[in-house]
Amino acid sequence: MAATKKPARKKSTARKKTSATSRKTTTARKKTATARKKTTTPRKKTATARKKAASTRKYSRKASEIVGTELDEMKHGKLRSGRSGKKVTSRKQAIAIGLSEARRSGEAVPPNPNGRRKKS
Repeated sequence: MAATKKPARKKSTARKKTSATSRKTTTARKKTATARKKTTTPRKKTATARKKAASTRKYSRKASEIVGTELDEMKHGKLRSGRSGKKVTSRKQAIAIGLSEARRSGEAVPPNPNGRRKKS
């Protein structure tokens, strides 16, 4: 049995036509969007946007230095876990250790969301 050749397919030009028409519609949309922007009045800042502009640092500069030294210790293989004494290899764990040390030293650091809560 001889292998039969499949007839060659003609390439359709339908894809080219749709891409050209879609380009036209997107440019038309862009033009109308820019025209709309010019006619609208400027929006006022919301309360949350105003708060963000006037916010203060959550973490003090000294706290960021402490975290940086902990990261350096981890990179050099000298950072150890407090309880088990195992070598810390996780970046997140090194940051957590640095933040807890900054909290202990009294630096401006938000409270740990997973930490212990005081009983009232």
